[in-house]
Amino acid sequence: MGKKAKIKGLKKKLRKLKARLVAAQSHTHAISPLAPASFPDLPVIGGARFSAAKAGVKYADRLDVMLAELQPGTTIAGVFTKSATRSAPVLDCQAKLGADTSEGAAILVNAGNSNAFTGATGDGSVDAITTQVARALAVPKNRVYTASTGVIGEPLPHDKIIARIDEMKGTLVPDGLKYAAEAIRTTDTFAKGAKVEVKIDNRIVHIAGIAKGSGMIAPDMATMLVFIFTDAKIDQADLQAMLSDLTETSFNSITVDSDTSTSDTLLLAATGASGVEVDKKNSAFRSALHDVMLDLAHQVVRDGEGATKFVEVRVTGAKSDADARTHALAIANSPLVKTAIAGEDPNWGRVVMAIGKSGAYADRDMLSIRFGDVLVAENGWVSPLYREEDGAQYMRQDELLIAVDLAVGNGESSVWTCDLTHGYIQINADYRS
Repeated sequence: MGKKAKIKGLKKKLRKLKARLVAAQSHTHAISPLAPASFPDLPVIGGARFSAAKAGVKYADRLDVMLAELQPGTTIAGVFTKSATRSAPVLDCQAKLGADTSEGAAILVNAGNSNAFTGATGDGSVDAITTQVARALAVPKNRVYTASTGVIGEPLPHDKIIARIDEMKGTLVPDGLKYAAEAIRTTDTFAKGAKVEVKIDNRIVHIAGIAKGSGMIAPDMATMLVFIFTDAKIDQADLQAMLSDLTETSFNSITVDSDTSTSDTLLLAATGASGVEVDKKNSAFRSALHDVMLDLAHQVVRDGEGATKFVEVRVTGAKSDADARTHALAIANSPLVKTAIAGEDPNWGRVVMAIGKSGAYADRDMLSIRFGDVLVAENGWVSPLYREEDGAQYMRQDELLIAVDLAVGNGESSVWTCDLTHGYIQINADYRS
């Protein structure tokens, strides 16, 4: 590698280190270097209105609670954390799925406090909030869904939220989804949104979604908080089937730190305002919905706490798709792999280690490993064509591919992750301070 390339690489490292230092000194989080250039211009979803307010649940003088109002006939599907310590809002939402759709519905979300591990007090907070939202919007209480994100184990100051419900009712607007995205952030460094338009029966159907998530990210249902809205008309059972299926290759295929939240909630609402009827077999709609879900999932990884690298781990040639997924997650969740990526070290031995510990079948003398287009290892040993400087140069990129071919079957899987840096430690060491 030439002198100019080395200098360029060192300058890039210096810029990243300076950004981390500023963030650490100010106890604020610089916008992720992997963030999109801007928040997308989300379409209006007929039959849905949104608002946001500053309730002061934890954060001073910032939006921290959002409200969505949905027209009668809206169907709602959801997937939730499988955590044994899931929060009161999650349990309440799970119990309400499949409710009668003849009347309207609402979703209220707060940031700063997860209302998790709060016992009967947490249940009381959910009851108080859903009662007041139902009153304000004249919708049934069993059609009011809530989600909370933030600190675990502290009672939710729900009076602060209730005090803002009438204010939010008065500011509901069809184009307020961007403000809702801002209001659900915790350690996120940027608001996350995605959209797709799809033509079905010569008519346009819109899908738009928002998400929050940065740390405590490992898939076991959906992951983090995600809210997706469409104006398609879909039966609740079909909507649920699609969502559950597509979650596996989107939100269930990302990991930041291998920790599963107590509050993970993904709600999908179909208002039917477009008049376009869709069922679970409609390939055009399924593809469009998956695009939105995968876009949001990738944005969560790009905003991984302290992240400087966006990484795809692609495993092929496994005995089954399940085995491929097990290997991929073992690589993506390995602290040794992730710190090597952070240090831009092409340490393929750590990938070999992760494959070996995963528990899924592998034959040491069959597998090959690539970093992007660079063949690193094959036939149980380093490739005779591999040069360390090629691997090192590839690892300096912001977006990386670790590809493993096990050569023992046809199973395959891809998962997405990020590196593990000192920034992650700084953010989480100070989280409750």
